[in-house]
Amino acid sequence: MAIVIQPYRPEHEPAVAEFNRRLRQAGEDENIVFYRWAEPRWLPRAAESRIYNEFFIAVDGGIVRGGYALKTQEFFFPDGQIRSIGYYHHPLSEGIVNKAHALVGTVLLRDAMQRAPLLYCLGMGGYDRPLPRMLVRLGWAHCLVPFFFRIVNPSRFLRNMQTLRSSPPRKFLMDLAAYSGAGWAGSKLFQSYRSLRAPRSPAAECCEVASFEAASSGVTKSESLQSLWEQARQTCSFTAVRDAEALRILYPPVQTHLTRMVMKRNGSAIGWAVVGERRKHAKSKYGNMRVGSVVDCFALPGELFSVVRGATETLERQGFDLILSNQSHQAWGEAFKAAGYLPGPSNFIFAASKKLAELLAPFEEVRPRMHLTRADGDGLPANF
Repeated sequence: MAIVIQPYRPEHEPAVAEFNRRLRQAGEDENIVFYRWAEPRWLPRAAESRIYNEFFIAVDGGIVRGGYALKTQEFFFPDGQIRSIGYYHHPLSEGIVNKAHALVGTVLLRDAMQRAPLLYCLGMGGYDRPLPRMLVRLGWAHCLVPFFFRIVNPSRFLRNMQTLRSSPPRKFLMDLAAYSGAGWAGSKLFQSYRSLRAPRSPAAECCEVASFEAASSGVTKSESLQSLWEQARQTCSFTAVRDAEALRILYPPVQTHLTRMVMKRNGSAIGWAVVGERRKHAKSKYGNMRVGSVVDCFALPGELFSVVRGATETLERQGFDLILSNQSHQAWGEAFKAAGYLPGPSNFIFAASKKLAELLAPFEEVRPRMHLTRADGDGLPANF
């Protein structure tokens, strides 16, 4: 029987549970399962929704063989227009455990492209994974989104960074650096050097807020987050709409694991950031470290470093050992490096469908000023 892609409805939930059971039984990671509930817990669609998630499943004679999520959101484009586009995420196929269903992944992607011709993917775990390989074969425009990290606790970093402790000699040298204090001294020397070279900008007030809605109320138009968006978007060639309403939807108060902050100078908002803790799991390459993330950020021209510094200081006060962020915009990357972050190997891929890429042409010229963060891709709302 031919596979049919359908919207995920409550009556499908038992079949999805059985699909997830088969994946687990085949030895897949217990976290690699499709959504238990048909109604999205994050960004459900409502009347006049600007940002929302929808779930779709592949049904084969009443048996669920796969599914995907589609987030619809408005983006600012190089031509100055705002368009609603789709983000294809969390696709899952039974083909990963049973080659008899190897074509399910292709069917899911084809369906998403029909529903949202302006479609993108972001994250995906590296070019060796099946989905990015498929997108490259299909001729999608693509690039890596740079990755940055800042070591806050050198000793814990050296003892826990599993990807660097890949051989007995490396483990010995890293343990030696950790216990002798050489790692701590080297890290502090590097941070001091970066501090001397950092931009000299006037001090900004970093205000933690329970919600962005509260942060934008009771202020004049020139001081609002809406005005900040309208001014700052001109520095970007392509970015998700980050106006006051979008922030209210994306980062509601119920997401207590996130810290929202607005940076102000002389009472006026100059930027904002969202930070949080990276989800832990048993096979984490970060070992027992507490890992924080600058999940999202935005700022007026010339104020990027102030926002990065405020976000970093907040995470340091919260006791994190390591801070991570993905930033596609070249200027944001420079701000993170000025704040003591190091560039690292990235597996966070942006890929645009052919229809979307036409609006981003010439892609190599547009790419350096695209503003994409972890918040636009795989991970939210819980895993950054």
